[in-house]
Amino acid sequence: MTTRTSLKAIIAGAGIGGLTAAATLRQVGLDVEVYERAKELKPAGGALSLMSNAVLALRTLGLDPDFGAHAAILADLHFVTTQGRPIKTLRFRELTERLGAHSYGIHRTDLQRVLLDAVGDTPITLDAAATGFDTDDDGVTLHLADGRSVRGDLLIGADGFDSAVRRGLVGPESPREPGCVCWFATPFHTDPKFPHAYGAHYWGSGRRFGVANIGSGRIYWWGTKNVPPSVARAWRGNREDVLETFAGWAPEIARLIEATAEDEILVVPARDRPFLERWGRGRVTLLGDAAHPVHASLGQGAGLAMEDAAVLAHHLAGAEDVVAALRGYEDERRPRTRRMVELAYAMSKMEQWEGPVRVALRNAYFRCLPRAAIDRRNRSLLEFTTTKDFRPEAESPKA
Repeated sequence: MTTRTSLKAIIAGAGIGGLTAAATLRQVGLDVEVYERAKELKPAGGALSLMSNAVLALRTLGLDPDFGAHAAILADLHFVTTQGRPIKTLRFRELTERLGAHSYGIHRTDLQRVLLDAVGDTPITLDAAATGFDTDDDGVTLHLADGRSVRGDLLIGADGFDSAVRRGLVGPESPREPGCVCWFATPFHTDPKFPHAYGAHYWGSGRRFGVANIGSGRIYWWGTKNVPPSVARAWRGNREDVLETFAGWAPEIARLIEATAEDEILVVPARDRPFLERWGRGRVTLLGDAAHPVHASLGQGAGLAMEDAAVLAHHLAGAEDVVAALRGYEDERRPRTRRMVELAYAMSKMEQWEGPVRVALRNAYFRCLPRAAIDRRNRSLLEFTTTKDFRPEAESPKA
């Protein structure tokens, strides 16, 4: 059994990153408490991509949940025109089998359930919004909105895009907004155009539509449209606006939107932040969207947060100097996450190009990309390595 330490980690946020951090830190012997602003532990949003790198990262700590029992394996991803004519197909399954871990399309509710099983009896306090923190040589105190304070040896800000912990580290910031509204939903729907595990991106002019059959009768879909940032932030449209946006596209798109109840369609503005070079101070660090929010073009938001959690645990395993361990984690993660943020931002801009000339150039460029070049890039995104080599024993220290 791995030797326990007396370190107590406070985690602000019980989203994907926060729950994964709770599981990985328990795995290396830390005591963990999680504080979440929501009044109930209900995942926000529909489905997501859980890529191979996240699965591989967890395995380095002896964590290997059966994601396949709750999700569909992502086999191929088809890029097509608005009428469904092929542009390019990415053969994910061949690559992920070589890496030794599949990529999945999974509903957030199912992923949350898997992660809650992994954290076991970790205390999770709801309706506990972080507002700030204080640090000293001996520990850190997290302040909550209701006036309570909690104390630990280290604080992990996993409290999302509008992170209070990040604000306490770097002050107020403005998001980077390209000017794009995003709709998404996960209805129960069947269509011969969307067989099991099927995934496709339809590319138009300033508009995109994505679909993934994630199993159990659910289809995850999302759509985008270029609009001014102020319109994206305050979108007040309805399902008819979404149907109008994709009018004249392949008929299966309209069928899918029409099969979606109005109140199931969620809407958010596209946004990220310029890359943050300093994630922490003293006994405080950031993780996931709090550290490096990323556009959805690579499907790596969840994966990067889960990688963060694994690398953080590797650095804290047996650490005698908490501050040095946190800075080591940040130093290791910055190059990869910087690349992901910048690549996703560039991809998102290209995918949202408008006008017949730019659309034709984009499609032709992507169509002509050699498969070997695409495989090399995808392999670099989907593999996982870490500079640390903590090797857990078969039995978890917190089982």
